[in-house]
Amino acid sequence: MNRISPKWRVVVCLWIAFALNYIDRQAVFSIFPVLRKELGFTSSQLGLIGTLFNWLYALCMPLAGYFADGLRRDRLIVASLVLWSAATLGTALSHSPITFLTWRAAMGLTESMYFPAALGIIAVWHPGSTRSRALGIHQAAQLAGIITGGWFGGWAASHIGWRAGFAILGLTGLLYSLGLMGVFHALPAPVEESTSSRSKRFENHLPRVPLYWMLMLAFACYCGTLWITYAWLPNMLYERFHLSLAASGLNATVFIQICCMIGVVGGGWLADRIAPFVPLARLYLTGCGMFLSAPFAYLMFAAPSIPQFRVYAAFFGLLSGLNFANIFAGAYDIIPDKNYSFAGGLLNMAGGISAGVTVGLVGYYKDTLGINAVMAVSAGLTVFAAAALLLAAWRSLRGRARLAAHASL
Repeated sequence: MNRISPKWRVVVCLWIAFALNYIDRQAVFSIFPVLRKELGFTSSQLGLIGTLFNWLYALCMPLAGYFADGLRRDRLIVASLVLWSAATLGTALSHSPITFLTWRAAMGLTESMYFPAALGIIAVWHPGSTRSRALGIHQAAQLAGIITGGWFGGWAASHIGWRAGFAILGLTGLLYSLGLMGVFHALPAPVEESTSSRSKRFENHLPRVPLYWMLMLAFACYCGTLWITYAWLPNMLYERFHLSLAASGLNATVFIQICCMIGVVGGGWLADRIAPFVPLARLYLTGCGMFLSAPFAYLMFAAPSIPQFRVYAAFFGLLSGLNFANIFAGAYDIIPDKNYSFAGGLLNMAGGISAGVTVGLVGYYKDTLGINAVMAVSAGLTVFAAAALLLAAWRSLRGRARLAAHASL
């Protein structure tokens, strides 16, 4: 690890932490049938597993970002890892839907501390030509975590029991927090700025950039569509195609996430190459990824066979990778650099609230309208919002061009 340069060492260590983050949150979605049988969950209560987590995670995100911009980001990250791992252990001890949902809510609260602080650290270490790649690689940990969590949750439920599986995940996170603490301690500057510099960041306010708010709206619509796939795709495959729990979890994640990793790497590389020459290039790539991927999200749920599902899943993942690689880097291109963590947390809050709404709506309407109807509405809104983002970016560039032309007269 010491042979890796400090700026990439940060990315590697946070990649592992973020992967653990998503393994812990994703594993539960592969055991919905078991939770119905053992704890008596209803469809609406299963929907609440995603809703409670996402809403608490999202609502706490701006506050977490605010403090991450003014306090020690590395300490917030380690504290978050310890606390969400403890909450995962608590989930393993649950014996009723209420207790399970309470621990799930605690996971949302404690995991919210991680993401804004991690974005801030990476942005400081990668200020320019490597930013999209660094942030994209970090986002790819989410994809790896989803694959692993989706498979592990189903495998654990079938082989060692879901409680033992969640206990293993919690203990793994607690052990890794010790190693991560040592890595942060050994890192040189500029992991954190001086105390006076950090205190000044508490004076920052909401980003006053209209294009940022349009990006937030589009991201919220996209996250609603995305989290329907995260939360309900394994259950759909289990019920429609009668796969095992492990096979359902694996099929629901592996094709999407492997192709998404390819899209992340390619999208990050492309953005870093063209951003110096094409204004708002990262925003354009983000909007295109949202616009093109959303129809494939609907097609996955409507697929009449497993082979067709896998094709649609691959396209959805590949095109989503453009968004994953550039969403936060694109935001940082249009906001002041003094408040990265808060702006990133606010953006993630919008996505989390939307995700909680859509996951809950699927649970509520699953037995009446069906999942496909909710997904159709969510995917349609994503396409519309992405088109609006691309139009807003184009108009912003036209406005800048007019101002430059007048200034030259």
